[in-house]
Amino acid sequence: MKVKDSLPEKHIQTDETVTDWRSAVKLASQPLLDEALITSAYIEAMIQSVEENGPYMVLADYFALMHARPGEGVLEQSMSLLVTKQPIDLEGKPVRIFLVLAAADSQSHLESLKEIMAIFMDEEKYNVILNGDREQICQLFQ
Repeated sequence: MKVKDSLPEKHIQTDETVTDWRSAVKLASQPLLDEALITSAYIEAMIQSVEENGPYMVLADYFALMHARPGEGVLEQSMSLLVTKQPIDLEGKPVRIFLVLAAADSQSHLESLKEIMAIFMDEEKYNVILNGDREQICQLFQ
């Protein structure tokens, strides 16, 4: 599966108005919800996971890989991305990049996640994402 299939342009958003992490998770998940790839139960499970376990989904500066248990509220494996202009406090950690991973099981998403993470691990590309220009961000994932 190609990166653009895992994270299509219509699943990439930038926003200047989100002020709290719960709203950011809901907004980031909205394209998946709109396409019936996940149910609202999956969004609630991600939020509940952070509330119970703290900010463990924050993997790098300003980057959170949002997810819940595979299969729980996931109708089809999918991903979406939200980049905010301002850092949002996620339980004490500043986050601007919310990558939502909806995994159907514990294995099948690993290859596409690896490809996408390679983009995030590239400092130059990471800075393009942080700049928050949606068109440039979309080009990275094509």
